[in-house]
Amino acid sequence: MKIFIYIFTNIILIAIFVLLMRKKNLLSYFDQGKWFLTFFAIAIITLMDELTSIFYAPSEAFRFIGTNAIFYIAFTSILIRFLSTRMVEIGEILDVNNIKGGGVYNFSYLVLGPVISFVAVASIMVDYILTASISTVSAVENGTSFINLSITAKFVLEVAIIWAIAGLNILGIKENAKFTFGIFIFAAFVLVNLILAGILNVNLSQLAVMKESAVNSTKQLYYGGIFNSYYILIASISSCILAYSGVESVLQTSGLVKSWRDIGRAYIFLALTVGIVTPLISALSLSENINFKEHETDLITYFAVHVANVPFGMIVAVLASITLIMAVNTAYIASSELMERVAHRYGFDWIIKTNRHNSLYRLHIANAILYTCIIFITNGSQGTLAEMYALGLVASFVINIGSLLIYRYFKGTKEVHAYNTSRTGTLFLFLILFSCFLYLAYHKPHGTILWGVATGISLMAGIIVAQKRSPEIIEVEKAEKPMDLIFHIAESDKKNVHICFKRPRDLEITKVYDLTVFVSYFSPRERIPPKISENHFRFPLKKATIINKIRALLHLISYELSDRNITVHVGWPASSWLDRMSIGVMVYNITKLPNEFPNLNFKIESFKKR
Repeated sequence: MKIFIYIFTNIILIAIFVLLMRKKNLLSYFDQGKWFLTFFAIAIITLMDELTSIFYAPSEAFRFIGTNAIFYIAFTSILIRFLSTRMVEIGEILDVNNIKGGGVYNFSYLVLGPVISFVAVASIMVDYILTASISTVSAVENGTSFINLSITAKFVLEVAIIWAIAGLNILGIKENAKFTFGIFIFAAFVLVNLILAGILNVNLSQLAVMKESAVNSTKQLYYGGIFNSYYILIASISSCILAYSGVESVLQTSGLVKSWRDIGRAYIFLALTVGIVTPLISALSLSENINFKEHETDLITYFAVHVANVPFGMIVAVLASITLIMAVNTAYIASSELMERVAHRYGFDWIIKTNRHNSLYRLHIANAILYTCIIFITNGSQGTLAEMYALGLVASFVINIGSLLIYRYFKGTKEVHAYNTSRTGTLFLFLILFSCFLYLAYHKPHGTILWGVATGISLMAGIIVAQKRSPEIIEVEKAEKPMDLIFHIAESDKKNVHICFKRPRDLEITKVYDLTVFVSYFSPRERIPPKISENHFRFPLKKATIINKIRALLHLISYELSDRNITVHVGWPASSWLDRMSIGVMVYNITKLPNEFPNLNFKIESFKKR
């Protein structure tokens, strides 16, 4: 009976892939003079990145929380799907601001500015360094499961893999979507058959372990008291979150797709594939009667031997090695692209000099040295690398979600109608992730030291670089000075002057009086808005808040133009109080201005759109 189930399942898989390969523009298409990847292509690239964590995350989770990892890996999967909706929202915001790719770095730069964005750079680079390091170690451990190698031989093999991948990238040879799709087909057949073998061989003792995991986990949360329960929840999520490392890669590749909607579709695909496969394989393997201490580094490979046979275990070992080596290559490509963006933004062209193969060879050599050093320092320990990896991963999540909260607080949803999520849900997610970061920072000192050193160096570099090379300087130089506005009004002989404050995204001319000037404050990170007329003045927002900038301008106008009848016009906010609390605070501050400037007239008004 079992053989017929295997045959039937594999026939269905073959039919699915035959239909997919006959589909036109499955992975890429040409539009408007440019090639774009489809959502399916970037989903597969990310899926292959996420799948690598199957080969080390379940055993690492078991090492800290035992069989409760079965429940919490599934629970964390739901949390990650919740997180992915915020990633889609960030993707739309980046699209609205004409920013392609860059993920957490570009988003944090947009929201938090150049200096703090270097914290994001540090977190991402720590992720890439540890992705390459742990993937290399795990590739060797799984690939040599059936070969008895010494520690020295394994280290030599690990270093050889790192420098071989560096060499391929220096020669300009990179993986492409078609190659990844081929590996995806191989992975699909192997993992589906592995799951099928696990399910067909499941026994009552395994079901009892799974049930015990769910019961114990819920009991600890229900009876532990609110603070103790929250601590257990955070500790358990922190121990399992590595199972979904790579989920942020979709946002990182947003520059390769035409629209943010493709990001949303890719995350749905991931939820229906790796979001189910990872908890399922984890549950089947962790409930088996296996000596986990002996098979900490090759758990899934040994599980394949346990439920099937040695040849199938060898096939799983091959799959593990291939996908993990691909993850090393992805780390090279992604880290070099990130540093290229940073170097290009700040004018460090010598770092991103290419060779005749159009390869960022200097960055690849630097990465190879870093990866080798990390493996040497940690002695190739998968457990130590996993502890270090988790902190950087969670840090990048925290920066992303924190930046989203700040952005929505100041911008609301007025400019982004198509996709926005609950602010309460985002706040809840931020608190969970920030708590995980604090837990990992306290309990994983190796990761804290690496992340702290990388962040400290990046922050110092950021402060120095941002002061001298920030692209904001160019945008500020394009803006007008407050005295330009004063001179414009002084040149006119009209006594009645109307000053209208306009938001950068609200620049239509609503109503013109005897002498009208329009004032817009803009963030230099979002570029200077277009000048709608000669009487439109654009002032940069740096350090001080909008209300303080307005107050300073009004003081100047009151002093320099005391002989004019000045009327100040402020637009009425259309968004709700809950959606844009900051506007409510600003309106409250504006209502105090008439007492501060009794010689000026004030109007808060709204006009119908023409």
